[in-house]
Amino acid sequence: MRKACTITLTAETRKQLVRWSRGRSTPVRLMQRARIVLRAAEGMENKDIAQELGTTRRVVARWRNRFADQGTDGIIQDAPRSGRKPTKRNMLVRKIIEATTQTTPTNATHWSTRTLAEHLNTTQSMVQRVWKANNLKPHLIKTFKVSNDKLFIEKTLDVIGLYLNPPENALVLCVDEKTQIQALDRTQPGLPLKKGRAGTMTHDYKRNGTTTLFAALDIDHGKVIGECKPRHRHQEWLAFLKKIEAETPKDVDLHLVIDNYSTHKHENVRRWLAKHPRFHIHLIPTSSSWMNMVERWFRELTDKQIRRGVFHSVDELVSKIMSYIEQYNQQGKPFIWTMPAEDIIEKVKRARKVLDKIPSE
Repeated sequence: MRKACTITLTAETRKQLVRWSRGRSTPVRLMQRARIVLRAAEGMENKDIAQELGTTRRVVARWRNRFADQGTDGIIQDAPRSGRKPTKRNMLVRKIIEATTQTTPTNATHWSTRTLAEHLNTTQSMVQRVWKANNLKPHLIKTFKVSNDKLFIEKTLDVIGLYLNPPENALVLCVDEKTQIQALDRTQPGLPLKKGRAGTMTHDYKRNGTTTLFAALDIDHGKVIGECKPRHRHQEWLAFLKKIEAETPKDVDLHLVIDNYSTHKHENVRRWLAKHPRFHIHLIPTSSSWMNMVERWFRELTDKQIRRGVFHSVDELVSKIMSYIEQYNQQGKPFIWTMPAEDIIEKVKRARKVLDKIPSE
């Protein structure tokens, strides 16, 4: 009488098999095979495993032996099938991929499973399987913008150099404005979060005005100097520079990382900066707002205070923002920049080469 082979598992392999046996995203076939191996490792016989898992003794023996010979690789892949290769199906797969990536329908910007199936005289499920296997998602699109600044390399080296190697006896401040922050009030009260149900808020709202937040992030200490103003002109920018001047130690230089907005380069601003030589301005490249680390802090503010907030007036909105800044400064931590300037420059060069090969419409 033939005896089933003994299965011995390492702790790491057992952990992987348990994950496969329970995972919601694991294919059903792999889930069953993982359970077979786990039962076999417990010393169960093939007939008992087959009865418990609702399959046949022959299937259990196959995957038990396959695991014993090849390990986890043996149960992931199906064995090669005999017979002719499905050439027609392979041709259809190639047509689906080519049509998805290289063409568009006459009356839409992208294909759906239904329209592409009709176009290629196949089924929606076939298109869906090919898209899933090749990670194709025509319904999604990502936005991007490659900087065309002629001084991109020089500005990038300058700004990233400040982040990675800040000068001594100086503060590096990332400064910008978050404009048009709306004081939105919902038309009806929302329901609170409870077990089994997300919190709710109405899709419509009432506008109660806007404010502009001027903020300066100290990259070394993680502190923020902030001020809300009703308008966004060079007068407000100049007033904020004076606030920075008043709230920072007098014996240190100030290196400000800012964008190329015209307000920042107004003649009155330039004259004031000329009279205050401890201010040093560093411009980020155009279309590179992500390079200004205060934008990362703006995202925190939006996620934690503004997006779900309900504000009955601009004054209430301003009060919430300033309260958030005060609490943040008590326990805030600095953001750490890790990507070298050389990696950024190389990535932008590659992107430009790709864009240059695409014919303009």
